[in-house]
Amino acid sequence: MNSMYFTEEHEAFRVSFRDFLQKEVVPHIDKWEESGTIDRFIWTKFGEMGYFGLNSPEEYGGLNLDLFYTVIFLEELQKINSGGFAAAMWAHAYLAMTHLTKEGDDRIKTAYLTPSIDGDKIGCLCITEPFAGSDVAGMRTTAVKKGDTYVINGSKTFITNGVYSDYLVVAAKTDPEDKYKGMSIFVIDRATPGISSIKLDKLGWRASDTGEIAFDNVVIPAENLMGDEGAGFSYIMQHFALERLIMGVNAHARAEYAVDYAINYIGERQAFGKTLDKFQALRHKVAEMASEVEMCKEFNYSVAKRLNDGQYVVKEASMSKLLSTKMADSVIYDCLQLLGGYGYMEDYPMARLLRDSRLGPIGGGTSEILKEIIAKMVIDKKDYKPAT
Repeated sequence: MNSMYFTEEHEAFRVSFRDFLQKEVVPHIDKWEESGTIDRFIWTKFGEMGYFGLNSPEEYGGLNLDLFYTVIFLEELQKINSGGFAAAMWAHAYLAMTHLTKEGDDRIKTAYLTPSIDGDKIGCLCITEPFAGSDVAGMRTTAVKKGDTYVINGSKTFITNGVYSDYLVVAAKTDPEDKYKGMSIFVIDRATPGISSIKLDKLGWRASDTGEIAFDNVVIPAENLMGDEGAGFSYIMQHFALERLIMGVNAHARAEYAVDYAINYIGERQAFGKTLDKFQALRHKVAEMASEVEMCKEFNYSVAKRLNDGQYVVKEASMSKLLSTKMADSVIYDCLQLLGGYGYMEDYPMARLLRDSRLGPIGGGTSEILKEIIAKMVIDKKDYKPAT
């Protein structure tokens, strides 16, 4: 136990959550990976156990626990070998629900946040568009005010939970002429007329329903606006620190899982009369990988501590995602090599791990974009400020 960050209560939660995943989730993973559909019953079970409310306010059914419960939640989800299932869970709890918590009024929280915590409603966050990925301000989806309604037109893509979710948290331009102050955030019921979606066929994250969504004259009540009109861009930027840290934690956790599996494998596999873990070249490779994992993990824990203490950690969270996802790809690639031909077989975890991990440097801000953001802070001395 790392007593610098985790208490006995944290570790008890880790054990109970790990047991829950092994009992309730793991037996279904291969089916969900094949179908690309996660059965609804598991969302309800997560809700019943309080797992969706770890970081949510108590008045709406959450537990309002510190961020290290979230870190444990993320780490253990990475160790059941389904990046898609993990993504569906954390995209609901920490992308869609974060906006409900931070920008939703009491009516919205009662109607959407409470059932989200209970696992009765699934949410998705709709920001990325076919022509606007990392360039968030370049989005083209519009929300035009008409009386006491808004009319939404446009499209979103690469949306986790984008097909089977019950509601959508959508960023749209309320003033297309203003690149940064003309964007707003809305919550929209899936059943609203004019919404259509298709499931995308992906290299990895096969269990999750990643969708492309179209909005064709979708009319929603004006009260579904979350926060202030025109403040959407600052809200999105505010929450990027958490999203990037989540991606960093995911990366170190799946790399750690890969290293542990590889160590067990080379400890049992024999060649030339001895187990593989007695060959110096392989031993030194494992030592190098374990060191890289530990370095990223410790850094990510320190960033989580600062974020939990209320500090604005956009630089550190960006660094976390940049380096941790790069490390995970490299480590998992090398772990697959340690398994030889078995690493290439679907009966072993490495092939899926390799595919799932590859999204790390892409989703939630590409590595190329993160490098430029970090460069602006460390070279140009740009001082990003939290939203007010």
